[in-house]
Amino acid sequence: MSDSQRRRGYLAGVLAAFTAALLAACKSARDIVQSPAKPPPVPAAQDADVIGPVPASRGSARSSAAATPRAYRQDGATHLYGLNAERIYKGKMPPLLYAIGVLNIHIDRAGRVTQVDWMRAPKHAPEVMAEIVRTVQQASPFPAPLKLGKVVYTDTWLWDKSGRFQLDTLTEGQT
Repeated sequence: MSDSQRRRGYLAGVLAAFTAALLAACKSARDIVQSPAKPPPVPAAQDADVIGPVPASRGSARSSAAATPRAYRQDGATHLYGLNAERIYKGKMPPLLYAIGVLNIHIDRAGRVTQVDWMRAPKHAPEVMAEIVRTVQQASPFPAPLKLGKVVYTDTWLWDKSGRFQLDTLTEGQT
């Protein structure tokens, strides 16, 4: 076995252990945060092959061809990264993160955020909780889930003490 293969195996093991620890820490009861007033209507969806957010009056005017919530997660993460490029942690995250939160995001057929609820809230960092919810709500509308009609997708927010973050879907890993 080469060093490269050993390293990949080690990283896969570390990722599996991290995921197991994260799932074990999840609470069964959820803290639900209702979104305030309805956001403005979404502009008509454009080409589904566009990557990243497309400038519109607010958020993204692109649509998603995802057939499952897991596939939509990639579109949602790409959308959030495109709108928050200056806030994304570049490179591998440090070994100790300031906060980790697992969030369900409810998207209607037009791409509007209708609700967010915490699966695992970083209660030790209420300012992070508020900033994550604000970031998601300000990113509305998300890509319209054409095949799903509406979707609830889950992503894990990895938050550094600098205030920058990565989403588990697009993370570059940890050192």
